[in-house]
Amino acid sequence: MINFNGKLLDATNSNISYANRGLAFGDALFETIRVSGGKIFFWEDHYFRLMASMRILRMEIPMNFTMEYLSEQIFSVIDTSEKSKTHRVKMLVWREATGKYTPNSNDIGFVISSVKLEESFYTIQDSSYEIELFKDHYVTSGLLSTLKTNNKVINVLGSIYAKENDFANCLLLNEKKQVVEALNGNLFLVNGYKIKTPPISDGCLNGILRKQIIKIVGTMPDYILEESSVSPFELQKADEIFITNVITGIQPVSKYRKKEYASAVGKELIGKLNAAARLG
Repeated sequence: MINFNGKLLDATNSNISYANRGLAFGDALFETIRVSGGKIFFWEDHYFRLMASMRILRMEIPMNFTMEYLSEQIFSVIDTSEKSKTHRVKMLVWREATGKYTPNSNDIGFVISSVKLEESFYTIQDSSYEIELFKDHYVTSGLLSTLKTNNKVINVLGSIYAKENDFANCLLLNEKKQVVEALNGNLFLVNGYKIKTPPISDGCLNGILRKQIIKIVGTMPDYILEESSVSPFELQKADEIFITNVITGIQPVSKYRKKEYASAVGKELIGKLNAAARLG
């Protein structure tokens, strides 16, 4: 089942118009949300990111788009018997209008879908996870790159490149040749007591898990977190590299070119992240 503008439909029989602006012009946003045990992880952060992004894109926010209303819409696509399980929920919001580049209104439509996940808690995967730089195309630093829009062609091409070359993931660069993020998450480098992540101003996604990791590290006296630009040369100097997103949690990188990495800090953070998820 999917939730289409507040109505439950069979996913196999639902249709979106060819004139949908998200399809035709990439005029859409989305949130990928983890729901477990009847709780939406970091729901407040997701909600306010969505509202802020809609305002930046000049979408009209409906009066009924409260946290409570959208929470109800999210749970509506999860079968009652499955609500104690864990789910990956995707909410897509687009400008519901005709017109070409200039829409004739800023009203919105939305669809919510759900897929069941196996793990109830975030876990660390110790399997091999080799990465490489994707240098065919660049992320543009600036506000629009920080939004979770459906303009993800670079991520698609990078994912194809990774698959063709047997890499688990790739890192994206901006036009200044700074490392911005991974294909599917934010990036953190560990070097001794310092944990470093690219700043939002470099064009990385304003990630929900990024925010949580920054908050958690701020409570750990043994580490200092730094938000500053990352050069490709720094990757091989790091003791540890990990990638974060709201579905996986923390994904340690095992290898980049000839450098192999530890995962001690990632393992130290995962328990604290699970605790934050249950509280937040």
